[in-house]
Amino acid sequence: MTRVAVIGVGAMGRHHARVYSEMPDAELVGVADIDAALAEATGKHLGVPAYTDFQQLLIAQKPEAVSIAVPTIDHQAVALAAIDRGMHVLIEKPIALNVDQGRSIIEAADRSGVRLMIGHIERFNPAIVALKDRLAHHEFGRLFQIEARRQGPSLSRASDAGVAIDLAVHDLDVMCYLSGSQVVRVFAETERRIHGAREDLLTGVLRFADGMIGTLTINWLTPTKIRELYVTGERGMFRVDYLTQDLSLFENATMHGGDWNALQLLRGVSEGRMVRYALAKTEPLRAELEAWLAAVRGEAPVRVTGEAGLRALELAQAIVTSGTEHRVIRFNVSSPTSPQN
Repeated sequence: MTRVAVIGVGAMGRHHARVYSEMPDAELVGVADIDAALAEATGKHLGVPAYTDFQQLLIAQKPEAVSIAVPTIDHQAVALAAIDRGMHVLIEKPIALNVDQGRSIIEAADRSGVRLMIGHIERFNPAIVALKDRLAHHEFGRLFQIEARRQGPSLSRASDAGVAIDLAVHDLDVMCYLSGSQVVRVFAETERRIHGAREDLLTGVLRFADGMIGTLTINWLTPTKIRELYVTGERGMFRVDYLTQDLSLFENATMHGGDWNALQLLRGVSEGRMVRYALAKTEPLRAELEAWLAAVRGEAPVRVTGEAGLRALELAQAIVTSGTEHRVIRFNVSSPTSPQN
């Protein structure tokens, strides 16, 4: 039984606490939030101690592992405090407010020998899990393009970041995860239509080292929630609907049933079968926390490393810079999280 605690029980953290309380191999020993009413309500509902000072929680309950779901601006301070006490740390995305802070968290975890995982929950969506498996087994041929659409109404909660870091960071991580390739350059157009302080709309283009192109359409301005991913390659196009956890394949009939070669590619693309995969629906957060506790116990590797979280944040920051300064941001391929001016 792993002793766990949750720091920050707002929009996402309260779900961490709920799932931990339901897991047979986890013991939720406490929650903390600077909002006393929120902390007390969550603690009372789950039958665990509640604190307004997370340091008191760490001292009194001595959890082995913590989930950190505080505002991004506080990620570094809370993570370093837990790491200094030898506790394993799961941080909700993004890893930190900026790359320097994210790197300091990674270095501290390495020095202390504790496990660090970043909560990029979309990797645990059944549709992404199934898609990754099919791509890993080379069932699809070469990848040509990944297109992400993450659109919806304005946030009902306060945010200390715009759509690039709050939303696009999900898709940047998924693109890198699925392709296994490094980003060599990005360009984006961003706008502030309703939210004056930060961008609430972006369209971005990424070029990967293997020639694949990624595109992003992200906003807080669409009056319906859209969470979709399209992966186009030699064999056809995969479509992921994150909300319904559906994965579909639209086949390129020219490629069906044969080896892929240059001659077939010259014949172009034609419409083939449409296949909708039967997937077991699961709660991605439950799958994420199960993977996290397995890593804490040393039974499995960390599924989303600090370095992966740092890469997604660096790309998101590059998109913000590109949109603000109206220029292409280039990366050193040998070190994908090192932008070149």
